[in-house]
Amino acid sequence: MGRDRIRLVLGSATLIAGIATAGSLWFSLGLGLVPCDLCWYQRILMYPLVVVLGVATIEARPAVWRTVIPLSVIGGVTAANHSVLQATTTTCSFEGSCAAVQWQAPMLGLTIPNLSLLAFLLVTAAGLSCSRMTVSRNETRHHNQ
Repeated sequence: MGRDRIRLVLGSATLIAGIATAGSLWFSLGLGLVPCDLCWYQRILMYPLVVVLGVATIEARPAVWRTVIPLSVIGGVTAANHSVLQATTTTCSFEGSCAAVQWQAPMLGLTIPNLSLLAFLLVTAAGLSCSRMTVSRNETRHHNQ
């Protein structure tokens, strides 16, 4: 398990977080969609992941999972809740309509929160992979001593 594999996993997660960030900006700035409260919370949790994962990729630092997992899991739970609201109700307890579907992917029918959930799940999977790499590295170091 070399630095190349670590960089591949971290680089992939950085790319996913970057695409999610660019996509959210495109929806609001490009298409003029106004983010609801739950969308803002998801953005707050996704945007720093681009920088955190990017720096970890450059440094080949799999221990970044300790920062990535809390952000991505909380973001995933928020996105899952948002997706459920869109599927089951027309109102939301937050101001604005978090349940309104403002955009839907033409091919797959995924909404913005569904895409956010997918991104958070993929980043979480990369974080879990990094945690396994960190454990493996520590075990290898321990056995070599």
